[in-house]
Amino acid sequence: MQKKTLAVLCAVVLVSVAGLALAGEHAEKGDAVSVQGWITDEACGKKNANAEGKACALACAKKGSALVLYSPSDDKTYGLDDQEQAKSELGHEVKVIGTIDAESQKITVTKIEAAGGSDKS
Repeated sequence: MQKKTLAVLCAVVLVSVAGLALAGEHAEKGDAVSVQGWITDEACGKKNANAEGKACALACAKKGSALVLYSPSDDKTYGLDDQEQAKSELGHEVKVIGTIDAESQKITVTKIEAAGGSDKS
């Protein structure tokens, strides 16, 4: 009887640990997000997060600075994996839809649309 109880207990522990591992793997892949803000460059950040900052952000991007999303609502800058799509949205307020890596704060872009809701992708 004790051997069966021990075997069942071990099985429950193994299943629980496997479930936690799978949950952790899902979190690493990222959670779905929709973040509103301005496409800008990493070097200047929120300073260029407006229509007037477009030329400077583009110049910095040509020099190798990554394009990012600056969100004024939480005062955060998010990395973007789709630099070409982001480049076409420089100087516009947008909503970026995708998944975010919680650790790196980088968004895997599904779509970028105008902040008002009309699709720009």
